[in-house]
Amino acid sequence: MEHVRVAVIGSGFGGIGAAVRLRREGVTDFVVLERAGAVGGTWRDNSYPGCACDVPSHLYSFSFAPNPDWPRTFSGQEHIWDYLERVADTFRLRPHIRLDTEVLKMTWDGDELRWRIETSTGTLTADVVVSATGPLSDPKTPDIPGLDTFPGKVFHSARWDHDYDLRGKRVAMVGTGASAIQIVPEIQRDVQKLTLFQRTPPWVLPRADRAISGAERWLHRQLPFTTYARRGLLWGIRELQVQAFTKRPDELGLIERIAKRNMERSVKDPELRAKLTPTYRIGCKRILLSNSYYPALAKPHVDVVASGLAEVRGSTAVAADGTEAEVDAIIFGTGFHVTDMPIADRVVGADGQTLMESWKDGMKSLRGATAAGFPNFFTVIGPNTGLGNSSMILMIESQLNYLADYVRQLNIIGGRTALAPRPAAVEAWNHRVQERMKRTVWNTGGCTSWYLDANGVNTTVWPGTTTEFRAATRRVDLSEYEVTRVPGTDAPPRPRTAGKSRSAKVRATA
Repeated sequence: MEHVRVAVIGSGFGGIGAAVRLRREGVTDFVVLERAGAVGGTWRDNSYPGCACDVPSHLYSFSFAPNPDWPRTFSGQEHIWDYLERVADTFRLRPHIRLDTEVLKMTWDGDELRWRIETSTGTLTADVVVSATGPLSDPKTPDIPGLDTFPGKVFHSARWDHDYDLRGKRVAMVGTGASAIQIVPEIQRDVQKLTLFQRTPPWVLPRADRAISGAERWLHRQLPFTTYARRGLLWGIRELQVQAFTKRPDELGLIERIAKRNMERSVKDPELRAKLTPTYRIGCKRILLSNSYYPALAKPHVDVVASGLAEVRGSTAVAADGTEAEVDAIIFGTGFHVTDMPIADRVVGADGQTLMESWKDGMKSLRGATAAGFPNFFTVIGPNTGLGNSSMILMIESQLNYLADYVRQLNIIGGRTALAPRPAAVEAWNHRVQERMKRTVWNTGGCTSWYLDANGVNTTVWPGTTTEFRAATRRVDLSEYEVTRVPGTDAPPRPRTAGKSRSAKVRATA
């Protein structure tokens, strides 16, 4: 049976980043297992009309792979997907990537200290598994009575049906999240009638998007430091904003007033404005950016139903408040399985429990990366690593620092070795995170968001700055881990680029 040092699951930003970092650490015995036919993760899957990032492009990219040629300040899906493809090529990752290979089950072998990985194309084993499937990979469609008998077309925004022609159709858009506010302005141009089913209105700020001039791009190519300076400025502005989200939500009132003025400029009908005005503190849900959402909703052939979709009767979509709409197609922009990621049900740990079972009372991990009972299993974008106002690439790179030191420690200890976080360390970390979470806008803002799990606990967002998270994940503290080693096994070759520090050696022999 094939064996590798590291198996990476997923080829989005997390998986591609992990692969690059492993190569930089001198680890070449690894594979990237991707269930789809191309790399790209959520930026491959989400190809709906108008799909773009709500984080500036120069910040939403790897620090080790700057792109001087972003075409817009907020670039579209196709440009971000192309960027990931180019990173895979630039860092020679293609030989390691196995496309159309879905992970079906991963089981920890406590005798061999290895993971047995069953995939759609065969079985292999690995010393370390890096799960980089991401929280925005599996669409969530609500269980709507009568939906299975709907005679029209039904699809989720993350699985857009490009073969279905919306022109002249009566369309129901369900949901008002980041995807929906990008989709609505695009499709309203073609449809006969658009009905938006809105459970909760979002806060929407103007989008400062523009084309990046040829001169700017030339400057970034000729003087690379200007790209880093631009990135640094974007990062610094967002770091300064964090305090308002995490410690002083009352300071967000000014931002609310800007959002309301943004609405008033486009929506003159007071009844429609009332439907679109949130009753919770801005920032409690993700703040959305758009210059075209409100103008689209003000069009005469667009209706906003201030209630969620509750039932489908034949071709009639029925809202919870009883409002009915005859439709030919239903598009769900209802998010993803974030706090109940399906991959967790495919991971069987040291005690025979799945990760899903272990997390039945809520996701918990040590420093957003490792879970008690799951040795040598590392999650990129794990519990409480999400952000509400900045770039997730910053958090991913911090976790990759932690992954690099994790692999170094295994090499330093030598032999066939496993590191499993101590339950007490996981609990202590989670307690500190949740204590800090109590006064954040995500917990006090008066909304119910996808940041919260079924128990109402925020297991998604990091309640601090990206600088704080980077400091917390700079090194692996072996006192937080239980170390297991198979006696008599030879140590693997230590990569010359491992960069072992004196402190790491001291911890390993303490």
